[in-house]
Amino acid sequence: MKESVLSVGIDIGTSTTQLVFSEITLENTASMISVPRITIADKKVIYRSDIHFTPLKSATEIDGEKVRLIVKAEYEKAGVTPERVQTGAVIITGETARKENAAEVQKALSHFAGEFVVATAGPALEGIIAGKGANASGESKKRGAVVANLDIGGGTTNIAVFNNGEVIDTACLDIGGRLIKVEAGKVAYISEKMKKLCASNHIPMEVGQRVDRGFLTKVTQRMAELLEEVVGAREPSQDLELICTDKDLRRDYGIDYVTLSGGVADCVAEEIKGEAFCYGDIGLLLGRAIAHSNLGGTVPLLTPAETIRATVVGAGSHTTDISGSTITVSKEALPIQNIPVLKLSEEDEARPFGAWAEVIAEKVAWYQLQEGEKQMPALAFTGRRDIDFSGMHTLAESIICGLKQVMAEEAPLIVVVENDLAKALGQTLSAKLEGRKEVICVDTVKVENGDYIDIGRPLAGGNVVPVIVKTLLFSY
Repeated sequence: MKESVLSVGIDIGTSTTQLVFSEITLENTASMISVPRITIADKKVIYRSDIHFTPLKSATEIDGEKVRLIVKAEYEKAGVTPERVQTGAVIITGETARKENAAEVQKALSHFAGEFVVATAGPALEGIIAGKGANASGESKKRGAVVANLDIGGGTTNIAVFNNGEVIDTACLDIGGRLIKVEAGKVAYISEKMKKLCASNHIPMEVGQRVDRGFLTKVTQRMAELLEEVVGAREPSQDLELICTDKDLRRDYGIDYVTLSGGVADCVAEEIKGEAFCYGDIGLLLGRAIAHSNLGGTVPLLTPAETIRATVVGAGSHTTDISGSTITVSKEALPIQNIPVLKLSEEDEARPFGAWAEVIAEKVAWYQLQEGEKQMPALAFTGRRDIDFSGMHTLAESIICGLKQVMAEEAPLIVVVENDLAKALGQTLSAKLEGRKEVICVDTVKVENGDYIDIGRPLAGGNVVPVIVKTLLFSY
């Protein structure tokens, strides 16, 4: 069996808004007498929109109607009606995700597809999505190396570090091409972080002053140095602490390679032949500063699969899997849709079960929910095959402790395990929670960070559940 579905990805970023349509081919790889197993056999981008500047009403508000009209016009240019689209993702990223009406804009756009994964990506999750879109994860797995992707956009630089294809660290810096804007030969806007960075480096910079390319070059050179610092190519300074949006990288590992994505990545190879501020910002200067930095020298650069489109190529698609036959589910909690996946890395799983709680709690913070939202992440891991009675109880206790944020919400506790141990783990979790929380624990399902899952009602006499894995389309 083969089937093609139409998928759309919409990315509303700090600088740009763009859209991609993809055709996804699904195939049943099981034999006729086996349980169906649907996989993505092929994925092909069939339409790329123009790249539009993200329309804003003010410094704190997105112009939702103009964004909607941009998306509507691109649908018409592509010759696609919303009814034809079977899956997709609307992702609001960077500084745009901090705007006052980001959630309203998401909801206004969601009708452009039947079943959207609609998410305001926190900086860590955005970094992971962009890193996979740039194929840093694929290069890491292929080379057996540590690869860091720096997604340098208009407002932030989102960083994800991959080891053998697995995410091991994330960070976000307030470094981007539109943190200083230029209009009519004058400085029109300076972000608060850039004001502080300029002050700490004795660079005169105020809104309204005449543009001084020398001063702006000094600012962008310092920004490039901070990118060197974050990947370990230069000793970290106090400015790095200042410029961190959420947290710094741990740097208790070596980075073998770096990839660059985002709009500024396109400026790295672009010589400034004419007007340096043709985009109304410092993006070109920042790109040239990075081109002359130690990125590519001390730390080798790899060619990314995508630059400015790294995030939008993460358009949602779906593939259906069937859970194992030994599972634990609270039938009253099903069906459930659009649950983000939080997957532990091999490094995380190598730790003693008693240490899992801290790791899980740290990664739950990746998911920055809007006020009132209840879609808490599902915890996913491979799982050891030889867990004894004592180990199972310690594991269950660590999961409950690490997922305190989930425990405080009405949402069920969802655990997805690759190996066959969901029934024993689910029963242990249920016993320890004493009915205070619905538990859904399924196995033989492989998911990754950045995926979203739907879990349907039990089938085959309650022995299995259908699991829809909405895989972001990385490295198409």
